[in-house]
Amino acid sequence: MTKNPTIEISGVTKTFKDITAVNNLSLTIYEGEFVALLGPNGAGKTTLVEMIEGIQKPDRGSISILGMNWKDHAQRLHHAIGLSLQETKFIDKITAEETLDLFGSFYGLDNKRTEEILDLVDLQEKRKAYTVNLSGGQRQRLAIGIALLNNPKILLLDEPTTGLDPGARREIWKILEKLRRDFNTTMILTTHYMEEAEYLCERILIMDKGQFIAAGTLDELNAKHGEGDLIEIAFESNFDISSLNLSGIKKLKWLTPQSRAEIFVDNIAEVLPSVISAAKAKNIKVSELSSRKMTLDDLFISMTGRHLHE
Repeated sequence: MTKNPTIEISGVTKTFKDITAVNNLSLTIYEGEFVALLGPNGAGKTTLVEMIEGIQKPDRGSISILGMNWKDHAQRLHHAIGLSLQETKFIDKITAEETLDLFGSFYGLDNKRTEEILDLVDLQEKRKAYTVNLSGGQRQRLAIGIALLNNPKILLLDEPTTGLDPGARREIWKILEKLRRDFNTTMILTTHYMEEAEYLCERILIMDKGQFIAAGTLDELNAKHGEGDLIEIAFESNFDISSLNLSGIKKLKWLTPQSRAEIFVDNIAEVLPSVISAAKAKNIKVSELSSRKMTLDDLFISMTGRHLHE
């Protein structure tokens, strides 16, 4: 079934003095789609999201959200979009429940909605706790709860799990998965956590210098731009891997001539046993071995020569 466009961006450019933060970008995001927006600091991610939020205005181009624009439909769009930033400041000496009641009153909502949000973000047991006494993960769940009070069709999250421990991060992920499954929410997520983008989002957009330099699923991006999954291996004596003529090896990089190498492969499970068996047949012992799947940071390095966090 064809999904309806939720956000349509056409030829958008935004400059600040002599810096072009966003350079002629076009993008369509569909109903219920979870999209990750990645890139180093200064790539233009925040500026792009702020234009979608209505905080910034494009110098050129247009942005349509649910068929509306900020100039003519600001009030309706405020009710259609939920925002959660990297850090949200709360009033310390009011409870989680009172905080939701307060923000809900801005939308004219009653206490029933507070109950629904407490259930959704799993804060029923902390409803009477002052916000100052909540853990980092609980505070972020409360912030997401506030963003969801108005039943938004679109959720914009700016690094929502930065600084959280892995357990708290997974709790946030569960909430977001429920939104996609049960409410068909559309989400744009900016993050520096590669596994977060891989786990949550169908489509990954990588920005650099105000433009999209890649877009697709992780597998699609790896197939088009990546060097492959990585095997790092060292031998106790010289062993020429290239002489084996194994299929599935995309690139062989010697770190120490014929004794320590990085092998970029299509499939670790297919190539690694063959390398080890061939070494064993020649009585050559493996002294070090590690392997891992290609990450988004690896992908960004292969495209730009820089890490995403730089």
